[in-house]
Amino acid sequence: MQLFYTINVSEGKALFSREESMHCLKVLRMRRGDSISFTDGAGNLYEGIISVDDPSGMSATVISEGQDPGRRGYRLHIAISPLKNEDRLEWFIEKAVETGIDEITPLICSRTEKRRIRRERLEGLILSAMKQSVKCYLPRLNDPVTFNEFVKGIREGKRIIACCDPSVERIPITSSFKRGDEVTILIGPEGDFTAEEVASAVGAGFKAVHIGTSRLRSETAGVAACCSVYLANI
Repeated sequence: MQLFYTINVSEGKALFSREESMHCLKVLRMRRGDSISFTDGAGNLYEGIISVDDPSGMSATVISEGQDPGRRGYRLHIAISPLKNEDRLEWFIEKAVETGIDEITPLICSRTEKRRIRRERLEGLILSAMKQSVKCYLPRLNDPVTFNEFVKGIREGKRIIACCDPSVERIPITSSFKRGDEVTILIGPEGDFTAEEVASAVGAGFKAVHIGTSRLRSETAGVAACCSVYLANI
């Protein structure tokens, strides 16, 4: 199913952005009278008929409305350090959205080398991945936040910090939550979290975990964490 996106749905009519209109009408060569599926990113799935086939601003008549049939029974928030190689962070975000995630926070740690993100580009990747994987909830991308500020601000759900230091008492990530939990996972930068950061997180109620015996890149660890939660909820 080809899924489109718009937040402009009211009184039985949906209006689409220039980008969505161009893709539908110029790339996919759809036209007035054709059926389309679209979402508002808030969990609603619509079926409609194209009523105005203008590439600068397409509109459709809503013929049915329902809830996302693939809605997950858990909530996942991953805070991950921005990476020196932007392509790797983008790869993580794409795969995290495809697998299933609700919220992403760029986490500024002691060893974070790149402290800025290209927000507009990342939001575009999130939207594209949501549509490609036919999901109806648009994950939220937060502004970058410091490690200490984030750790002190999270109080709900299962809180987890994935780290590599074998001197830290860690449990397997799959033992740190159960089906249906709200889960927040911290993923560090190249070089891992510092010992002080791990101690601070544990002191604030986070559980230290490992993601198997292999040493993973940050973006790989993030995807593995997403998959661990996803598979536990199948």
